[in-house]
Amino acid sequence: MESDNEDMPELVGTRVRLRALSMDDAAALHVIWSDHSVARWLGAPPLVSVEETQELVALLLQMALEEESKRWCIVLPGGQLIGSCGFNYWQFDGAYRGEIGCELTPAFWGQGYMTEALKLLLDYGFRQMGLNRIEALCHPVNTRAARLMSSLGFEREGLLRQYRHTPSGYEDSVLYALLRQDFRRDYLEREGSD
Repeated sequence: MESDNEDMPELVGTRVRLRALSMDDAAALHVIWSDHSVARWLGAPPLVSVEETQELVALLLQMALEEESKRWCIVLPGGQLIGSCGFNYWQFDGAYRGEIGCELTPAFWGQGYMTEALKLLLDYGFRQMGLNRIEALCHPVNTRAARLMSSLGFEREGLLRQYRHTPSGYEDSVLYALLRQDFRRDYLEREGSD
């Protein structure tokens, strides 16, 4: 599958691989993004057509070209696309911080795939992009996301009241953050224990 963004490196783990998003992924992503159990956490209504998904993929690819976001597909060794993750934005001047986002098809929830994918993403953000702080915003009742962020070393920093405007109205978000020094310490501890 040809990538539409050649600046996106492939990130390879043990069970998953992160590869650049492509227009060819729209049909597979539509299945995920239109699933109500996934869409409810995205702050947007489920996509109703593959054409809508193609428009969103085109927007994400354009944002990547303009260096406003980076989105990878999460694929299994056989090539099956099971989700996506990436940086919704980042800021180098003065802050060196970025925000991540992710989603996974429900059939693969709770099996460690997203944990592995986000570890690859975090490593890339801290080592290659040079970020000092990586943030994640989660819906306050999304306990699965809260457990994931905690397992990766993120700290809950607070509740952002009515932070997002969604089709159902204003919603709160919980802010989680991980600092490079904490990620590096955890990484070095794991390396030392091998």
